[in-house]
Amino acid sequence: MQDQTKRVPEEHERRLERALVSQILRRDHSDGWLFAELAAELGDTDSLTIRGVLADLEEMGAVETVGERVRASRATRRLDELDMIAL
Repeated sequence: MQDQTKRVPEEHERRLERALVSQILRRDHSDGWLFAELAAELGDTDSLTIRGVLADLEEMGAVETVGERVRASRATRRLDELDMIAL
């Protein structure tokens, strides 16, 4: 039976995670991003892939989602404030 979940190749997923965290930590969006805004910033990446990677990041505690709004978790924001996140 064919696996019905679409997995993103590991290196592409890593780059997408980095791009999402980078966008989410931008100072001009301290209240978070609407999903549509993030998708527009990332350009050619399909929304299902973005949602999958965001779900993984949320499961790991790096981001929080409320409805269609996505923001860095408190822990991620604090690590960024401490200059411990290098992208």
